[in-house]
Amino acid sequence: MKGRMVVLDQLGGQQAACLIVDGVLTELSVDPAGDTPLPGAIYRAVADRPLKGQGGMFVKMPGGQSGFLRQTGGIAPGQRLLVQITGPAEPGKALPVTLRLLFKSRYAILTPGAPGLNVSRAIREEETRAALGDIAAAAMKGVPETLGLILRSACEAALHEVIAEDIAAMRDLAEAVLQDMDGGPELLVDGPGAHDLACRDWLDPEPDTFETEAQGFETHGVHEMIEALCSPRVALPSGGHFMIEPTRALVAVDVNTGPDTSPAAALKANIAAARDLPRQLRLRGLGGQIVIDFAPVPKKDRAILDQVIRAAFKPEGADVNLAGWTTLGLYEITRRRDRLPLSELLP
Repeated sequence: MKGRMVVLDQLGGQQAACLIVDGVLTELSVDPAGDTPLPGAIYRAVADRPLKGQGGMFVKMPGGQSGFLRQTGGIAPGQRLLVQITGPAEPGKALPVTLRLLFKSRYAILTPGAPGLNVSRAIREEETRAALGDIAAAAMKGVPETLGLILRSACEAALHEVIAEDIAAMRDLAEAVLQDMDGGPELLVDGPGAHDLACRDWLDPEPDTFETEAQGFETHGVHEMIEALCSPRVALPSGGHFMIEPTRALVAVDVNTGPDTSPAAALKANIAAARDLPRQLRLRGLGGQIVIDFAPVPKKDRAILDQVIRAAFKPEGADVNLAGWTTLGLYEITRRRDRLPLSELLP
């Protein structure tokens, strides 16, 4: 079906949400079972010990958990800190955390330590930008200058009163958290669950369908889409396929042309795989080092493939680093781990 559809449902008793665009599963979020900390959660933590030679330090979190902080300048052991979880912990490792807090809602992002009032560059109409700037200035009047604000692209179609109320709520939350430095390790703001994340980040542009009824996944064939993500094999329109296989050290991707092994078929399969790979990695929750073995093509065709890869991964922003070709003809990428692997979330 054509258009944008957001579906809220459950998987294995846990909240789950998906975004389907023109019949293609584009986003998927599933809450982990138990009390697994969610990315975006903000904690009061206590600095523990630096790791010599590794440029970071451990911080004490609630429940005996540990976080790993890369920014260590001016921090002494025992010092209380406010930290935010940036992604899931790898097995046997500490939770990745940062001192750069973000208080994020549907319309606004509050940025402690990064002052200034800014409007999303996606909003280009000058009159709209000016009006939003006035709203931001009024809503942030009297707050410390160190607390910055970014108005998100969803503001373009929102009522001004709604935007002002949203900013005020996030401002009050940020100010309360920033002053809450007394006591031991404690969760101060939980990270967004699957339904909250969908309502915060997936409603711009406005979806054509917003489904909250039970059995929504079954009605719209989402279970079959998720089942396909559980297979390492991804079919390509040309008759070829590519394999995505996580290992302990890296994620291996192998592109195959199928029965047609001509250079033209190889380039066609490589382009199709490169265009779909960002979506596949995102939905499967895979990150870290990614090594792609594209189907063999002449070196002159690599320039075409380079352009396709850059365009495909551009929406991923700073979360992805395109390292490029190795001497053995492999292509290397690194992607920030921003969620748990899907294989660990499914019942």
